[in-house]
Amino acid sequence: MNAPRRRREAVHGWLILDKPYGMTSTQAVGKVRFLFNAEKAGHGGTLDPLASGLLPIALGEATKTVSYAMDGRKIYRFTARWGEERTTDDLEGVVSTTSDKRPSREEIESILPRFTGEIMQAPPAFSAIKVDGERAYDLARAGEAVELAERPILIEALKLVDIPDRDHATFEVTCGKGTYIRSLVRDMGRTLGTAAHVTMLRRVAVGPFTEDHMISLENLVELGHKAPGGDVKTGALLPIETVLDGIPALAIDEEQARRLKLGQAVLLRGANAPIAEDAVLVMSGGKPLGIGTVVQGSLKPKRLFNL
Repeated sequence: MNAPRRRREAVHGWLILDKPYGMTSTQAVGKVRFLFNAEKAGHGGTLDPLASGLLPIALGEATKTVSYAMDGRKIYRFTARWGEERTTDDLEGVVSTTSDKRPSREEIESILPRFTGEIMQAPPAFSAIKVDGERAYDLARAGEAVELAERPILIEALKLVDIPDRDHATFEVTCGKGTYIRSLVRDMGRTLGTAAHVTMLRRVAVGPFTEDHMISLENLVELGHKAPGGDVKTGALLPIETVLDGIPALAIDEEQARRLKLGQAVLLRGANAPIAEDAVLVMSGGKPLGIGTVVQGSLKPKRLFNL
């Protein structure tokens, strides 16, 4: 006779996972959801299986704020391997182009300004972007030639960190949404007159989340073993509103909160009341109520939390 399935719990907040190399983001979310026995879970920005590092995982009502994580700036550390371009632009693919040229430090540093600011970038063929309803990586794996249009991306900073040997160089980049590090390395190699692909990629920041917030799966399991009753939630979760530190906070009273929950607009009064805000974090009684919008001094519900 099969054992009864555990009833999922209403768990709310952010878990900032140090995703291990070789695991998909979907697998990571599944493991965290299992450890927390959570009803709902999602992530705030995919990491490739061959990448490691910061994967923000939203549990419960935090899933309503995922877009704020995905839109936040990211910081990556990565290593480029000169002399080989690969079909996937990383170690997973087969070698497609080779070059004997190895760039010097001076040559590398001279091109960095070209890849800083708002630039145009063509995503890699092996990406999740849809082409006529199909994922680009599915078409590429089937042997079809995939040409993805260039699109604007923002790179706030790009610096050379180390040159461990003549074949490799390590960098750190601060970038916006939609940036592909594999494409960046491919394009840097071509600009330097050589070929290149990514051999190491690690994400260290997403929006307000940094390395200081990260926890490994091993430590998460250990935390569950040590906590009373195996409750892994103790000390591991960040509040839902952590990801919303970039938008203004607005405190309302109990009666205003009641009206907002009913879907009614609330007229804001007082010298400090905002006249217009596209998004505000609405707080009531010291707890997050949801995300609202202010139009002509009137607060309207945008996305309320069911806490």
